[in-house]
Amino acid sequence: MPPIPTTLSIFHRWFIVAIGFLALALAFSARASLSLVMPVWTAELGWSQSFISGVASLALLVMAVVAPFAGRMVDQRGVRVTLGLGLILTGAGSLLLSLAESPLALVFAYGLLSAAGFGLVATHVVSTAIARRFDQRAGLAMGVGTSGATGGQFLLVPLIALLLESQSWRLSFLTLGTAALVTAGLLWWALQTEGRRPGSQATELGAKLDTQSLAGDLRATLKRPAFHILFWSFFLCGYTTTGVIETHFLPYASFCGIGPVPGATAYGTLSAVNLLGMILAGWLTDRVNRVALLGTIYLVRGLSFLLLMHVGSDYETLMAFAILFGAVDYATVPVTASLAASHLGLRVMGLAMGLISAGHAVGGAAGAFTGGYLFDLTNRYDWLWTLSLGLAVGAGLIVFLLRDQPTPTPQVA
Repeated sequence: MPPIPTTLSIFHRWFIVAIGFLALALAFSARASLSLVMPVWTAELGWSQSFISGVASLALLVMAVVAPFAGRMVDQRGVRVTLGLGLILTGAGSLLLSLAESPLALVFAYGLLSAAGFGLVATHVVSTAIARRFDQRAGLAMGVGTSGATGGQFLLVPLIALLLESQSWRLSFLTLGTAALVTAGLLWWALQTEGRRPGSQATELGAKLDTQSLAGDLRATLKRPAFHILFWSFFLCGYTTTGVIETHFLPYASFCGIGPVPGATAYGTLSAVNLLGMILAGWLTDRVNRVALLGTIYLVRGLSFLLLMHVGSDYETLMAFAILFGAVDYATVPVTASLAASHLGLRVMGLAMGLISAGHAVGGAAGAFTGGYLFDLTNRYDWLWTLSLGLAVGAGLIVFLLRDQPTPTPQVA
């Protein structure tokens, strides 16, 4: 495992955290903007909701494909190249989308170009970059940096909605695209020492990468039991979060007779608590048994679905679920990343977390589809919540097969 560079200043390390937070906030806001403008596109451009949802599904699949390559890129090229390229693609996609007139423009700009950017500007890229720079308080740093994923939805999406309401959807995407490109320029300028010149930090961190083939690293990673425990638990994580709640929470609130504004308020509360939950989970990662922490997060998430089953028309119960689920929503990210770093190694952490994140995206796609299918079949959400409860608890039980500290193994040549 490469040594943590001790020559990096505290400012430089926390700047990586801050730029990771901002990049994730922009990328996740661009992702969430699709649901905001869906009704406007349907009315103004005549695009059906099923077509727009299909483009969103295409974007998830593209992200799943890109995720392992993004992880490999941050292992070999560093965070400057990986996040910089991702922000450029995200910004270019948003700018093109602001000019869109045809359905094919949406497919290219969002489903392909922006989606590739989303796959590069991802939590596993940010967590890997942070883990390589912190020997102490790494969990807290990863919690803060990756919380940009939910911070974007909490802080920036309302601003996008304001632009959408007061100006136009085109200005919303123009602003997002410009912000992403400006951030890419800032990152590129500020992290000039990330180049792979002899003696640079990136060279120190990746000194042996050129001697390892991708196929060799894949084989070594896939043989590790720890990888499969983290992969399948994160697959179920994606099913119960991205797939089930992010897709079906607001429709369920409407199904229960709760209006759009109260439902959106509940979801905003969930996002706000989610932000705090990620930071708290990162802080705890440095202080408690990580396996017990991650397993408990999944178990609490599973039990939270019991509240969702009994919402009826009671808004207070819906808010109680939003608070409880929000606390354990993305809280798995810093803990999973920390376990990947210690059990799979910093040298291949980006590749491993890329594969694990791809599983999360596929799980999310499965959850979104299953939720719609079960509702169409039964005209109820009971089966979806029951299934989600069981899968979340199952993820927790899988995690408890892992040890907090890895069993020493020889380094793979």
